Amino acid sequence: MVDLKKEVQFIKGVGPNRVTLLNKLGINNLGDLISFFPREHEDRSKPKNIADLVDGEEALISAYPIGRMNELHIRRNMTICKLFVRDETGGIEIDWYNQTYLKNNFTPENRYSFYGKVSIKAGKITMQSPVFELDGINKNTGKIVPIYPLTYSLSQNTLRKIIENGINEVYGRLDETIPEYLIQKYKLYDINEAIKQIHFPDNFQKFNQARRRLVFEELFSMQLALLKLKNKYDVNKQGICFNKNIKMSDVINDLPYNLTKAQLRVLEEIDKDMESSKPMNRLLQGDVGSGKTVIAMISSYKCVKSGFQSVIMAPTAILAEQHLESFTKVLSKYGIKCELLVSRNN
Repeated sequence: MVDLKKEVQFIKGVGPNRVTLLNKLGINNLGDLISFFPREHEDRSKPKNIADLVDGEEALISAYPIGRMNELHIRRNMTICKLFVRDETGGIEIDWYNQTYLKNNFTPENRYSFYGKVSIKAGKITMQSPVFELDGINKNTGKIVPIYPLTYSLSQNTLRKIIENGINEVYGRLDETIPEYLIQKYKLYDINEAIKQIHFPDNFQKFNQARRRLVFEELFSMQLALLKLKNKYDVNKQGICFNKNIKMSDVINDLPYNLTKAQLRVLEEIDKDMESSKPMNRLLQGDVGSGKTVIAMISSYKCVKSGFQSVIMAPTAILAEQHLESFTKVLSKYGIKCELLVSRNN
């Protein structure tokens, strides 16, 4: 069994210098680390020919340097490093600003992968400050790469490596949290594969499968928690039994229009709940204009005629005034008095 409470400073690649930065991101232990999901992914898996590049796109190319890097001193504290590279279809200029330490990183004998934003002006193709590495290394190019929310002084490369180390530590050792029959029924990834693919997916299809599994788990856990609360509430609480002799049909039959089958079904369920000794905790969902207000109106009728008060809450004073008008128009004929209570800033 893996210890997800293990402090993050003891994960490979962290140490005391980076633990404070990780803590600022809410990463305090191994469990926090592997559940710090990317905000997006960049597809750096498919290199393009230089001749096929499009202005403004983020692209991956594979090319050889042509000669050495040149340095142009534009002004004080401003140096542009230019490297010209080619593939089998054309050439491109790659620029870095104030990064003279890169001067000896490239040799014409080696082929490199570059990933960055392409600019094409007057037929000249350039790429600004790309991610790069030797062809075949495939640490930051040649694959789908996660992009994480960051804090100052913590780079994407550093955080990726730390998270990768954390996943390597737990992979195959995480305890499953969903029953096996549900995994089989809904064709879900197991927890170990889901965590791996959500961070470092082999392809976007596997990423979507991993996301589906983790979303299912979140909703499933929420449903279980709500069910537990409901069962506890039902056992310990005693609701009001409203008068069974007060019929909702008295109002329904007097309406100047016919209710839909869905409205009648919902009212039947509410009527049953109101006459039960269990508290009613119900969400009525419907589009604008689907008739939710009339459901509340008829339910309020049964409540008031049973000797209780009913309160209808609205998010704005204007809507509350509209409800007052509607409720008064329908319920006044049954001797029910409606009043308005609002909070106003003087």
